[in-house]
Amino acid sequence: MSFTQEDIIRALSKVEDPDLKRDLVTLNMIRDVKVYSDNVSFTVVLTTPACPLREVIKRDCEAAVREVTGPGVLINILMTSNVTSARQNAPLLPNVKNIIAIASGKGGVGKSTVTSNLAVALAQSGAKVGLIDADIFGPSIPTMFNCEFEQPPVKNVNGKNIILPIEQYGVKLLSIGFLTPPDSAILWRGPMASSALKQFFSDTEWGDLDYLLIDLPPGTSDIHLTLVQTVPVTGAVIVTTPQKVALADANKAMAMFRQPQINVPILGVVENMAWFTPEELPENKYYIFGNGGGQALADKYSVPLLGHVPLVQGIRESGDSGLPAVMKTGAMSEAFIDVMKTLARQIAIRNANFAQTQRVEIKIQ
Repeated sequence: MSFTQEDIIRALSKVEDPDLKRDLVTLNMIRDVKVYSDNVSFTVVLTTPACPLREVIKRDCEAAVREVTGPGVLINILMTSNVTSARQNAPLLPNVKNIIAIASGKGGVGKSTVTSNLAVALAQSGAKVGLIDADIFGPSIPTMFNCEFEQPPVKNVNGKNIILPIEQYGVKLLSIGFLTPPDSAILWRGPMASSALKQFFSDTEWGDLDYLLIDLPPGTSDIHLTLVQTVPVTGAVIVTTPQKVALADANKAMAMFRQPQINVPILGVVENMAWFTPEELPENKYYIFGNGGGQALADKYSVPLLGHVPLVQGIRESGDSGLPAVMKTGAMSEAFIDVMKTLARQIAIRNANFAQTQRVEIKIQ
């Protein structure tokens, strides 16, 4: 059976990305198609290295090409990735493809734990990841990454001091906790805290990043407004527990990002401490904070539930020891990896279907 490069491309144009609902050729995800008498090769460029549908897409491509070549022809498919972005021509952080705000309405729901594990999981998938600890008054990321006594180096560029992030577990990190003694109290007014966050964007050498995660403080404050006024944010993730009081505050965080003058897309909800599982009874689930609260919040605002994270002693121990739980094996790690893959998927869908988020230009009283 004879076939040409055009035949192979035509066959691949019938393969649809399950998330984006468009064919791979139109999406420019098919590259380097080469045809020989006894073999065919091409590259599939996924929208994220964390794509959970990698094998599905590869299988669909092989089946489509096989209809053209018939049996006996070797099909070589190289699966690679190029993270998509809606941040085109951004004057600040132009080499950062996606800025993701991780927020919660209430403190103590495990937002920093979720953020640190998502960052490490994305890095483990092959993505270039940065993390800003924007909780100016209660920074915890240095402890969770076992680098609370580190200080970021500074270099002089054209007479200006530029901060170099600390790198740990494949993630570039910056936190006010690196710049102050660990046991000191930070007595700053709102404008001072906002100024520090702006420096984390404008006076830091982040380099090329696929994802920059922002661990925001609880509530809705000057820091949140400074973030959306300084850089276009790709989207926000809301972390909550199933508890009613946490959900009430999570509603406020959700509503803040959805205000018309802010208009940051909500990528989804993470339900942390979804159930308690004793180490000696790994199959048991005890819903000590309630059941289904995260799903109810997601349904109310018509956004995805990115996943559940159980209340497990090992996750707390991992945070205290500075070795994120996702770096270990077992149910703890799998929970965060599942959430990470779903988040990466939602970012790709958002970038394909919605315009760039704009910086907030107005002053909010």
